Amino acid sequence: HEVTLSDYYMGKYEVRQSEWKAVMGSNPSRFKGEDLPVEGVSWSDCHEFIGRLNALTGLNFKLPTEAQWEYAARGGRLSKGYKYSGSHNLGEVGWYGSNSGNCTHRVGEKQPNELGLYDMSGNVWEWCEDWYGGYSVTPQRDPLGAADGSYWVRRGGGWNIGAWSCRVSLRNISSPGNRVSVLGFRLVC
Repeated sequence: HEVTLSDYYMGKYEVRQSEWKAVMGSNPSRFKGEDLPVEGVSWSDCHEFIGRLNALTGLNFKLPTEAQWEYAARGGRLSKGYKYSGSHNLGEVGWYGSNSGNCTHRVGEKQPNELGLYDMSGNVWEWCEDWYGGYSVTPQRDPLGAADGSYWVRRGGGWNIGAWSCRVSLRNISSPGNRVSVLGFRLVC
């Protein structure tokens, strides 16, 4: 389940609990369900999962950089300039505070964005590879984030938050050890 972006593939869905359990043998999520996004995983937990997955598959999975995440969430070259990933109406594309019933939902139940990616606005926040820092003032192609910092980037908003925080332009931060029921991830390869 992946979508091709010029130099990488991005997962069509957030990593599901069934996938996490197959690789890690356990399920840290608060809300249980095979097709629910895994949550309650730290940045380091994600990297442990990725290391094991790469060893099992021989592939090179990673967390997306913040730039990769935002480019994909905006719809890449097919972008229609939506406020949320795939629509100006968050209820069409995402689970958030006003429609989630205070829990996560199965991945892929809402409309996808222009690239066929689901749940990039709402459901769970998604870890990115980058440290949180300021953007470069010079244009760059596929830029990397800050070289160091105290917090990692998370994007996309979650099931417990207002629509404003689910915009594709919104940046947020988490400490690397943060394990909460509103935070999961998606993979690139």
